[in-house]
Amino acid sequence: MSETLPSREMALSLLKKSGCSRIVIQHCKNVSKLAVRIAKILQKKGYIVDLRLVEIGALLHDIGRSKTHSVHHAIAGAEIARSFALPEPIVRIIERHVGAGIPKAEAKMLGWPEKNYMPETLEEKIVTYADKLIEGTKRVDIEETIAKTSEKLGKKHPATARLRTIQKEFESLLGEF
Repeated sequence: MSETLPSREMALSLLKKSGCSRIVIQHCKNVSKLAVRIAKILQKKGYIVDLRLVEIGALLHDIGRSKTHSVHHAIAGAEIARSFALPEPIVRIIERHVGAGIPKAEAKMLGWPEKNYMPETLEEKIVTYADKLIEGTKRVDIEETIAKTSEKLGKKHPATARLRTIQKEFESLLGEF
């Protein structure tokens, strides 16, 4: 599968071609670096992870920020990725990385095409989790991300609970990291 993915250089070129700012591109590079680190740790623990998919998916996860910085950047990004004929596993990473995923019912409320936007594969989950650990260009604790989400959307918002779920999943997979 990796042979159909763009190179790192091509992915960075696509971000620029799409109109992503320097800060968005640096964010994507930082998320990619952390995602690859997480993927390598999981590989050492015996998990099968496509490192190239993680690297390139993480580089391109925010390509939609060239159009909007709202939650809708996931949908805009998927459209851009499809216009570049990128493989569907990359498109799915882009579509599913927002928050800790968006279920079908919430997608409908957002006016998105009605389907599930929850990360499903290990590669999708790794990119989603790494993205929650990089705010702008700096590494943050997942607790900080959860607190900001809770403050913005409310403690009882399902997105806050989904962040806790992905946090617990990766704590059990990674241990201290």
